Amino acid sequence: MTNEHSSARPGRRYRLTRRGRLVLVVSTATVAAAAVLLPFLLREDETERPRPAPKSLVIPEGWRAGQIYAAVDKALKRKPGTAQTAVRAARLNLPPEARGNPEGYLFPATYPVDENSTPAKLLSFMVNTANQRFGANAVAASARRDGLSPYEAVNIASIVQAEADTEPDMGKVARVIRNRLARGMPLQMDSTLNYALERSTLDTTTEETRLDTPYNTYARNGLPPTPIGNPGEEALRAAVAPPKGDWLYFVTVAPGDTRFTGDYDEHRRNVEEFNERRAEERSMG
Repeated sequence: MTNEHSSARPGRRYRLTRRGRLVLVVSTATVAAAAVLLPFLLREDETERPRPAPKSLVIPEGWRAGQIYAAVDKALKRKPGTAQTAVRAARLNLPPEARGNPEGYLFPATYPVDENSTPAKLLSFMVNTANQRFGANAVAASARRDGLSPYEAVNIASIVQAEADTEPDMGKVARVIRNRLARGMPLQMDSTLNYALERSTLDTTTEETRLDTPYNTYARNGLPPTPIGNPGEEALRAAVAPPKGDWLYFVTVAPGDTRFTGDYDEHRRNVEEFNERRAEERSMG
């Protein structure tokens, strides 16, 4: 809100779908061979023995690196902090601007987990997936056409992911960000402050907008120093190709009711309505 105050066995491979689901692709030759050999290779008791369900790790869109580290540790039954410590040893394929920080490049998807999985392998899988999705020629070209580096595009996408709930709103939020950057205006995004404070809330106080942190986009112009989460493809597409519009402000007055405007007075009225609604919700407990 803006406010003015594994190694795979032969014949099979895993593929991530557009929505981040994991599918198993098996070659037709392998299927044919398996169909002929299966009755001879398996004893009767083995055909009836239930197989354990494959394990997987689901990373939702918008999760921060800290949340992902904790999820990796839990999935692999490691001590808390193991995945975060593994970042340095993983030799992740990150852009130079990231300075070794994978925030923004731990791609949201479903990842296979087995006895050979390690924190470093999982994190590297996520970063490599992000590079494949974010490094597509069309995405990179769109970013550079507008004077953005791919890292800046991911940074914008992370804010878009945190601020918008629907694909149309993602495009408009991205346009607000681009318009404000073009005019030299501070972004004034609550989501960047939430990142600095390691929280997620709809309420930001005037005092908090004065905090001394590079993620305080109320007090500092430009983008935060790093992405503030790990965006999905929809958010990235919005960041590099937002719709045209003069919007400079937005506020989500109610679920499903995000209002965008280029008029400050109109925005103040929308914010007032938002504040009234939040006060009513708090009074009702």
